[in-house]
Amino acid sequence: MNAPVGPIRVAMWSGPRNISTAMMRAWENRGDCAVSDEPLYAHYLAHTGLDHPAREAVIADGQTDWRAVVDALLGPAPGGAPVWYQKHMAHHLLPHVDHGWIAGLRNVLLIRDPRQVVASYVKSRATVTAADIGLPQQVALYEELSAQGRPPPVIDAGDFLHAPEAHLRALCDWLGIGFSARMLAWPKGPRASDGIWAPHWYAHVWESTGFEPPEHRQVELEGEAARVAAECRGPYEQLHSLRLRIVP
Repeated sequence: MNAPVGPIRVAMWSGPRNISTAMMRAWENRGDCAVSDEPLYAHYLAHTGLDHPAREAVIADGQTDWRAVVDALLGPAPGGAPVWYQKHMAHHLLPHVDHGWIAGLRNVLLIRDPRQVVASYVKSRATVTAADIGLPQQVALYEELSAQGRPPPVIDAGDFLHAPEAHLRALCDWLGIGFSARMLAWPKGPRASDGIWAPHWYAHVWESTGFEPPEHRQVELEGEAARVAAECRGPYEQLHSLRLRIVP
């Protein structure tokens, strides 16, 4: 694999049904930042055989060799951009994928309450497991990076939505780059940078023009969905205790 060159690579490791796509919008709107939308997704679907919306289109459109994906992620940024925001799903890091390349990125974890994640997830897929949500994988990644002396910042989506600017300023400070107010608002609609799966998952983001206030609604889960949310509670609480604590 190639040694990292060039830009500041911001790797945001999230789970599904979080604010990861809105976060990608914020970074792309800076004007000095390239973005990549879930570059390991095609490999994940091809290897697992899972039935996701637009599965065959995602595989056909993407790169199914994880090594080729990694080489690209460590190479020059699209358009020669000085900052490169890479939106990743933690569960796309399948057990056989080597992690050595991750140290070449500036890693951040983005978490969300698992009850909210599961409630949103089951609207698009009939089944859900803890592995689908990504929280166990995020804990493993946090522990791995911490053991290397590189503990990643942890951002809780609920906290972030109470104070987007303060969190983004703190993250930019950590990265050593300037904050841009353009990160707080963006035009409606799809982007060429959106994954081919966007029509199935991004309808709400396509209608957005910025980060929305957090919702305060009661989530009702039953059966398997409730069990999965409960299974993910421990990993979530572990990371939540390590989150950035921002005073707006």
